[in-house]
Amino acid sequence: MEANGQKVFDDYVVKQDEQFRPCLTELRRIILNIMPAAEESFSYQAHCFKHVYMLVGIGVTKEFCSLYTMSPPLVKSMKDELKDYKASGATIHFKPGEPLPVAIITKIVLARAKENELLALSRGKK
Repeated sequence: MEANGQKVFDDYVVKQDEQFRPCLTELRRIILNIMPAAEESFSYQAHCFKHVYMLVGIGVTKEFCSLYTMSPPLVKSMKDELKDYKASGATIHFKPGEPLPVAIITKIVLARAKENELLALSRGKK
């Protein structure tokens, strides 16, 4: 699966502006260190990671790198920690040279994994 995920990522990152490539590569590395079994795909114009359901995604805008948390309530609950970044809805934007701290990325990925696992359990009971 890793080789496939790498190809999906390579196909995506090569299309991005040079200034964003190191940031995207580092985000992918961090996310896979936290969730090594996450499945990778390309969805909604973003490189995405799946753990049970969609976990997080990474992408770019004209001037920012973006971490798509796929959870507006999570971003809202972390508003103090994210005060130095541009956050809207479920997305956190940051300048390529000013990356999100690994601790924040870790907290988001682990919280999303837990949300997905709890959702799966709740759906399994129905």
